[in-house]
Amino acid sequence: MATVPSPGFGPMGLSVVAARLLDMIESNAKADLLRSLQAARDALLWKLDGLSEYDVRRPLTPTGTNLLGLVKHVTGVELGYFGDTFERPFFEEPPLWFTADAEPNADMWADADESREQIVGLYRRAWKHSDTTIETFALDAIGRVAWWPEDRREVTLHQVLVRVIADTHRHAGHADILRESIDGAAGMWEGNDALPSGDRSWWDSHRSRLERVAREAGRG
Repeated sequence: MATVPSPGFGPMGLSVVAARLLDMIESNAKADLLRSLQAARDALLWKLDGLSEYDVRRPLTPTGTNLLGLVKHVTGVELGYFGDTFERPFFEEPPLWFTADAEPNADMWADADESREQIVGLYRRAWKHSDTTIETFALDAIGRVAWWPEDRREVTLHQVLVRVIADTHRHAGHADILRESIDGAAGMWEGNDALPSGDRSWWDSHRSRLERVAREAGRG
């Protein structure tokens, strides 16, 4: 009786199919990660919309946290992790705040001569530089974070992406609270505040209730 050949692939065919599947998986993973990063970027910048130069710069916490400083900080984060780490430096001559000689916390606030447009524009250019790195290198590509301890400086692009996404979302959350403290505006992103519907009096009542409960618990 004749043997009917299997309709499967030979070794070379399987290798090609496997490689294509891996490429598709990596492409989808990158797209998912980039969407998450871009959502955080957009949310952070949205928190500056409609505010004065004073309001975007003024310190609103005991440690001086301010909206424009957060944007400046995450700009440096992206340029460091997606630029220098993978040997793609952005600056030919970096500004002082981006160097090891900068004063402490220099990337967390803007000088009076640093305009909002300059800092936001630099952040948007940093996105493009970062996105090129992400699109060019595989997720398992190796980079070196020069400012980390020697024993853990070697990282993959995947690890860096996860770190920067977490960092940017964290600072977008900071910005959300800062903006609410300025003018009451709150929300995840433009067109979706993800908050219960309620007018000013409802929220005042809600806040008073929470204050009362907190005081009761504190007395317990």
